[in-house]
Amino acid sequence: MATTGEHGSTRNWTFLTNHAHVLLAIARNPTARLRDVADEVGVTERAAQAIVADLEAGGYLHRTRVGRRNEYTLNPTGHFRHPAEADRQVGDLLALFTDEPAGSDTRPAPAGR
Repeated sequence: MATTGEHGSTRNWTFLTNHAHVLLAIARNPTARLRDVADEVGVTERAAQAIVADLEAGGYLHRTRVGRRNEYTLNPTGHFRHPAEADRQVGDLLALFTDEPAGSDTRPAPAGR
């Protein structure tokens, strides 16, 4: 995603942060391995682990150990951290980039359903 500025410089940037990309990757697959999330987002596995820790500490997701894997539950009612968007919930972002309606429960369905 290189863009060329006025002075011919090339910079890579996106509209969403890595934190948003990780949150969206987990919303799409709540039982994904962090290795797979890291590959999807384009960060190292260690960076993905740090981002998940940030998101968990901020109350945006909850991690539950299921056997040898983690299962993630998202909190769509959490608010954005930046003052310009603090009145909006992250569920709005999830609804925009996933099949989940805003404010819906993003927990995976119980087995057998």
